[in-house]
Amino acid sequence: MTDATTQATTQAATTQAATTQAATTQAATDQAATEAARHIDPQADALDELSEKLAAFNALRKSDTAAADAILDQLGGHGPVEQDIIRDLSLPRPLYVPSRFDDAHRLVMKSIEVLKRNGARPVQLNGRLGPLRGLAELVAHFFTAMIVQRHVNRLVNNLDQLYTRRNAWAVKGSPESLLLARARGQVRSTSPAYKSGGGGLPSFLLGGAVLSSALSALKSAVGTIQKQPILVVVTTLALLVLLLGGAWCVLRGAAIARKRIRLTTERPMQALYQTIGAAGNPPGDNALQFALYSLIAMAVAWVLVPAGLYFVFFN
Repeated sequence: MTDATTQATTQAATTQAATTQAATTQAATDQAATEAARHIDPQADALDELSEKLAAFNALRKSDTAAADAILDQLGGHGPVEQDIIRDLSLPRPLYVPSRFDDAHRLVMKSIEVLKRNGARPVQLNGRLGPLRGLAELVAHFFTAMIVQRHVNRLVNNLDQLYTRRNAWAVKGSPESLLLARARGQVRSTSPAYKSGGGGLPSFLLGGAVLSSALSALKSAVGTIQKQPILVVVTTLALLVLLLGGAWCVLRGAAIARKRIRLTTERPMQALYQTIGAAGNPPGDNALQFALYSLIAMAVAWVLVPAGLYFVFFN
């Protein structure tokens, strides 16, 4: 009995030693594999750490502000711009509300179609314009159509670029990736139809070339008719009327274009950006820029008349 017990104890000890040795060997193998993986991809741990911190920040930024601020400090998000960068990086998915993206996208495409069709329609100006009404409405309509067409081009380009950027980091084959790919395809297929026409003024006309040419022509006329200053006065007054009238037409055209854009695409674009999330602000139009040009032209016109008269009579 004693010999049998001793033999069983010896066998159990031998088995336990073998098990321990096997476990030690397996641990050493696992450690070697881990070290090898780290040697092959030294950034693996850094990637995991960054992903964990971004996920933690996204989970805590509303429930635990102090903890979220601590993570921001660790990631270097000290200033407002840096904090916005961290918030954007912490987004877990490319679409904030995937279930509403398709509806928002279709509404935007519909609004762009409506703006394209109706935004450049002829304008009607209020006020006592007399026989100049037709000319004034023609000039205002020209600038209205140009501002609207430029905005349509900008919207189409913005959607194409935004969908492309978001789909680049969407999980391949995910519902978000399929939604973005389909929406981008629709934008690209309709882009030629939306971008046709609407050339507008050349850029050099908007940079002061017209005003410079007008001043040069006025100076040349003054030099050739110095003996008839009354003609210079008439020319100066005519230029004043031309500048003020043209600036007023541009201002009215910009106001009408802004109203039509606001009625059609402004709110649908805002809704789309909300469903996408962390995409900044939708692109604006050039109506304010053209209105500023018209106000500058008006100010220059009021300075030009007394300057021209002074040049004629006192130079």
